[in-house]
Amino acid sequence: MLRSLTFAGALLVAGSAQALEVDPLVSPAWLSEHLDNDNLVVLDIRSSIDNGGDRSSFEDAHIPGSLYSSYTEDGWRESRDGVTGVMPPVSSLQRLIGGLGIDNDDTVVLVPAGTGATDFGSAARVYWTFKVLSHDQVAILDGGFAGWKEQGLEVASGPVEYPDPVRFEGELDESLLATTEEVEAARESQGQLVDARPEDYFKGDNQSPAAAAPGTIPGALNLPHQSLLANDGGAWRLDTAQVTSRIQAAELDASAKTVAFCNTGHWAATDWFVLSEIAGFDNVALYDGSMAEWTQDESRPLAVAKQGLGKVLDALGLGDD
Repeated sequence: MLRSLTFAGALLVAGSAQALEVDPLVSPAWLSEHLDNDNLVVLDIRSSIDNGGDRSSFEDAHIPGSLYSSYTEDGWRESRDGVTGVMPPVSSLQRLIGGLGIDNDDTVVLVPAGTGATDFGSAARVYWTFKVLSHDQVAILDGGFAGWKEQGLEVASGPVEYPDPVRFEGELDESLLATTEEVEAARESQGQLVDARPEDYFKGDNQSPAAAAPGTIPGALNLPHQSLLANDGGAWRLDTAQVTSRIQAAELDASAKTVAFCNTGHWAATDWFVLSEIAGFDNVALYDGSMAEWTQDESRPLAVAKQGLGKVLDALGLGDD
């Protein structure tokens, strides 16, 4: 059953500070109502992904009071040991987040550009990053900045004044981060592996430059990230009405230990967000190394859909089992 998407928030008093509780996905109307809350940080992370923009675009037009941090340029992911897109060390992320003036008492609403399905993955990946650092008060603006504009809400322009750096303490929640060894163990123990890539990547008909070989991890099920979003009036929103049917079509089990992956842990963040935060799956981790890391070792198995002669032989009953 889908978790409530009422976009309601409640003010909780903790000492002299007020922390704003949010649902994982918030509407432009909800955000507009809460912009004046002192413990709310609106963080715009748009980038060149899906032509979402950059810092210059942000300064041209943004949500009043929001801050900017480029998803692709500011250190939310890094390349390490030949693998693209892995999570940086906790200490690096603490400096990045604290440097934006965000502390552990703040509620953070992430604003993607709203220009495409891959752009949504940026917000989902940063959302997961906050969660893996044990910061639970985080949300994504449904429809992103495009959805905000589509609603005719106030837009500001010009450079913004950033707050002074503060101390942000992150505590690693290892249950949300899957290692290659844990993926291998999941294969042996009938764990549920979910490939978030489009079907042509899943079948091995297409290959990311980040991966050393085409194909998927044997036994994986396919829940293409882009199938979970829809273009609504020019703004890409999570297609919550179709989430249940998409999950059922992929034959996913909500009670199974689940690991989402893709090429570099970006598209997989959308699947992780939907399964964990919206659909209420009990145990979902993200394999940030994904196929970029899995294919580094030629001894690790790959599954590729049979083509051409292989399909003919299968049809004749002469193919390999």
